[in-house]
Amino acid sequence: MLRTQFEEELLNLHNQFYEMGMMVSSAVHKSVRSYIDHDKKLAQEVIDHDTEINDMEVRLEKKSFEMIALQQPVTTDLRTIITIMKASSDLERMGDHAVSVAKSTIRLKGLPRILEVEKEINEMSNYVKKMVDNVLIAYVKTDEKDARMIAKMDERVNDYFQKIYDMTTNMMEKESATIISGTDYLHVAGYLERVGDYVTNICEWIVYLATGKITELNSNHNETF
Repeated sequence: MLRTQFEEELLNLHNQFYEMGMMVSSAVHKSVRSYIDHDKKLAQEVIDHDTEINDMEVRLEKKSFEMIALQQPVTTDLRTIITIMKASSDLERMGDHAVSVAKSTIRLKGLPRILEVEKEINEMSNYVKKMVDNVLIAYVKTDEKDARMIAKMDERVNDYFQKIYDMTTNMMEKESATIISGTDYLHVAGYLERVGDYVTNICEWIVYLATGKITELNSNHNETF
């Protein structure tokens, strides 16, 4: 394979990864919007479009293996391919969590709502989407410093989750009618918290891309759902 052809394929791989990231960012945003607005049509759209995200991850992985096997790239090129392959897996999992939120919307049937909790979930969603968008920009720029800063943003995501957990369980204890909807709130917040963790994973791959070093950021990731 000629060097120019390899560079073109690497650029295509890079562009497809970025496109996949934008699709995932949109899916996360739409899934929470559908949940807050009880918009089952929008929720179904998120679920239906998830196959596109899954297919793109498969294509990226297949092409990555193919380029490694045929071209045997070294140093920076190899790190770029490995980063795309690993980070696309994290993006795919984010998409899965967006689907889980959308499915929670589909299940909603006139349950009692806790508006102050929904407000926090909406704010948490906007913050997580900002993290996703920022990490894609950091990837494009191979910006190690930004990647480390974005990873630190995950602490606030964990704070959001804890606040939502406390508010929701409090209300569930006081009003038994909110137990079912409250459980859903906890799951949705948990899905968003996991998206924040996957963003941190991508930050780690950006650091690897920039430095060649495997670095664990935010080693105290919280496991939720």
